[in-house]
Amino acid sequence: MLGPMLRLALQAIRRNVLRSTLTVLGIVIGVAAVIILVTLGAGATAKVTADIAKLGTNVLMVRPGQSFHGGARGESRPFEVADAQAIAREVSGVAAAAPVINRAMQVIAGARNRATAITGSTASYLLTRSWAVVRGRAFSDAEERAGKAVCLLGNTVREDLFGAQNPLGQRVRIGKLSCTVIGLLEAKGESAFGSDQDDFVLVPLRWFHRRLAGNFDVGVIFVAAFPGEPTPRIQAEIERLMRERRRVALGQEDFSVRDMKELADTFASTTRVLTGLLGAVAAVSLLVGGIGIMNIMLVSVTERTREIGIRLAIGALGREVLTQFLVEAVALSSLGGALGIAIGLAVAAVSADALEVPFVPQLGVVLFAFGFSAAIGIAFGFWPARQAALLDPIEALRHE
Repeated sequence: MLGPMLRLALQAIRRNVLRSTLTVLGIVIGVAAVIILVTLGAGATAKVTADIAKLGTNVLMVRPGQSFHGGARGESRPFEVADAQAIAREVSGVAAAAPVINRAMQVIAGARNRATAITGSTASYLLTRSWAVVRGRAFSDAEERAGKAVCLLGNTVREDLFGAQNPLGQRVRIGKLSCTVIGLLEAKGESAFGSDQDDFVLVPLRWFHRRLAGNFDVGVIFVAAFPGEPTPRIQAEIERLMRERRRVALGQEDFSVRDMKELADTFASTTRVLTGLLGAVAAVSLLVGGIGIMNIMLVSVTERTREIGIRLAIGALGREVLTQFLVEAVALSSLGGALGIAIGLAVAAVSADALEVPFVPQLGVVLFAFGFSAAIGIAFGFWPARQAALLDPIEALRHE
């Protein structure tokens, strides 16, 4: 029974190809828009999560905050190297703690120069940031303690200053000082905040303090937890330890401890909410497409009134007429849904490549979009089909 009705529905669609095409266009646009926006949103979420992960896995970041003196807000005092050593020594579950200080300076190699960030830290920095040395080696604890004039280059700095040349063993000038390149760091690309993570030079912290800074301040401490260790517990212990060392009361902390996993979850949650809102807005066009199907089915019932009257007069039941028009409406909406899926996935793949985000097709969304388009056909095709089924055969045969 359903097979012959489907053939009749397809014949009716082919008789008015242009009208049928314009009718399903709303469904096509709606389904495609939902798939494009949700797929790109999922890609953006994956990119943000991956970018945050580049900061290091199981990593916490301890930064100075704001201090208040006499009701006035001011910059909090910086950390000391001893603070990082205390965290590594006294907080259980900590694999490494790296004190870090940064300064923007000019780096010169031969005739080339570049303004970049000079990062001073200990040998633990690469562990806390999950950063690999692709060529050469990292500086040792002994070189850090002695304040040796050695450095590691980020990929952006290496490409700008040396191009295709091998910089290992070469000397570069940082301001008026020089140091020997002993290692090259892997490329990480842009961070979730849009900054180039590879645009820096890593030097031993003691050399930085003695030769560049002229003091022993520490701007931030990166803390890496052992795999499987609960970072919320470690965060609470670091906060307790820092309150003791900096002599501040609970609730008056002049520092902050940020869990990178928490930051990643926050960013991912935000992008998911925005994706859901955009998908909901795009889904409105599906309702518009459904209204178009209802309109064209009402026109079809009016045009085929005599045909309906003849079918009813020779013994067709009302439910059979209703099913015939309902199948036609579902066929229109399902065809639009299939075309919308194909177009949506194709456009999403091209857009993801252009926006440099991962292409993450969402099977659940694809199935939902197709099912929703079929449901639109049923919902908006039922009333015109019912109108056809309730026609009086005699009045229908008299219709011109």
